[in-house]
Amino acid sequence: MAYVAPILYALFVWWFSTGLVMYVVGRDRRTHVNSMLVMSALSIGAFYALWVTSNDTSVAGAYMAFTAALVVWGWHEMSFLTGLITGSRTTPCPGRPNEPTNTRAPLVPAIQSVIFHEIAIAATAGLLFAMLWSGANHVGLWTFVILWLMRLSAKLNIYFGVQNLTEHFLPANLQYLKTYFCRRPMNAFFPFAVTASTTATVLLAAAAAHVAATPFDVTGMTFLATLLALAVLEHWFLVMPIPAERLWSWGLASRSEIPEPDARESERVVLVTT
Repeated sequence: MAYVAPILYALFVWWFSTGLVMYVVGRDRRTHVNSMLVMSALSIGAFYALWVTSNDTSVAGAYMAFTAALVVWGWHEMSFLTGLITGSRTTPCPGRPNEPTNTRAPLVPAIQSVIFHEIAIAATAGLLFAMLWSGANHVGLWTFVILWLMRLSAKLNIYFGVQNLTEHFLPANLQYLKTYFCRRPMNAFFPFAVTASTTATVLLAAAAAHVAATPFDVTGMTFLATLLALAVLEHWFLVMPIPAERLWSWGLASRSEIPEPDARESERVVLVTT
């Protein structure tokens, strides 16, 4: 039970939080301001929870730190998908079609399309290191770092080229990002990324199973190993013909709830764009 409960908790939170973010960002854009305000308040509370548990080496402390780090990460995901924090370039890649191709986009425009988001995540990681490194509970810190590194790896793989680009997860306001994607069966970086992350997963699982591990160590390492294993699975989704979106069909359903613009609104759009 010492391993089963953290595994099941991590699985549920991964699945539910991903779907919830998809549902929120898929709603009418007029709701995004309120959603980000709520998420910002939750994120402030999560930072406080991470600070309070920085020296808490109980099982409850591990659960709280893991959950709080996921909330902070969720804020970054929502800030990106709502278009609040993306990059200096918010237009399609110059000279490329509107759909992904089998050639890579120029590197500089691709970086520009996400640079502010990456800087914000790196700044948050730096803040978490400053807050938590001297403490005894690093579960929240490493949870955020794993999510950051594995998301960065996924972005690099999508840039270099993979079969399943997950473009159907992009909301309407970020559809221009598809022009920076590359569709190929696989790329040279993918095996390295999966091998390195799988090795790290095994090492974390071994640490959780070590005979000298305390209940806190078992819980924290199991959380991290499970989270990393799920990230590896998401990487495999990129190169295998698996409709991963079915796992979160309920989260994507909000996109069908957006009302169609009326005729007058359509006329205004035409006038502005012509």
